Amino acid sequence: MAAHLAKNFDTTVWNRTAARARDFAGEHGCRVAESPADLVANADVVFTCLPTSKEVDDVVRSAGGAWRDGQFLIDLTSGDPATARATGEWLAARGVAYVDAPVSGGIAGAEAGMLTVMLGGDNRHVERALSLVECFAGKCVHVGPVGAGHAVKAVNQALLAVSIEAAGEGLAALVKLGVSATKALEVINASTGRSFTTEKHIPERVLTRTWPKTFRLALLDKDVGIAVEMLEQAGVRADVIAATKRVLAKARRAQGEEADHVELIREIERESGVEIR
Repeated sequence: MAAHLAKNFDTTVWNRTAARARDFAGEHGCRVAESPADLVANADVVFTCLPTSKEVDDVVRSAGGAWRDGQFLIDLTSGDPATARATGEWLAARGVAYVDAPVSGGIAGAEAGMLTVMLGGDNRHVERALSLVECFAGKCVHVGPVGAGHAVKAVNQALLAVSIEAAGEGLAALVKLGVSATKALEVINASTGRSFTTEKHIPERVLTRTWPKTFRLALLDKDVGIAVEMLEQAGVRADVIAATKRVLAKARRAQGEEADHVELIREIERESGVEIR
């Protein structure tokens, strides 16, 4: 996303790992900011993308008095609605507009500039944001007020996690019963049980035994935790999503912090004593 922004706009970058910012700036011809305050002082529009909303809020507030009336923050983090609203209120008190704009589409979508962006915020701010995020987006949807983008992303991630866990469990059982995973997927992907997981993840990552690192299991665990909290706050039962959250946390402990999200299936294989092939 940053590469697409640098190609289209005069860009200054900052990263908590300074070497990453320097390397990126060298490759894309950007200025490197020495701190969040330095970046904010030299920008009209600021983009953030961090692991959690708490870290976004910390970075935003650390810039302190560098924020000025008329600036705009677009947050691409997969965050939580409540913290986003608090950040937005803090910025609004300083005359800074805020939109939460988490994305979906993975590394491939980001590199191709074809991400799906779900935006939360006031109409006038979202309209402005659309002209800025379109350089890395294939589809943009204004889903509601501030925090709504994060809410939709959390539900999307929960559905992804449920589909990975369910497909892994079902296929592990079928293989143990003597059914080829390839043949089973041929049926499933022509039937009502198909999903992105059965059509893409399992054929391209599990059956090939490649297990590429594209999105950490730890981050999916975090996202599903946000979804569980959100459902509980809304007074909606979270039976399936909460159960999946427990499974994710267990797999995260077993597979480690650097494991890819699809390696949730690797944990199912380990526990079941089978390889899905």
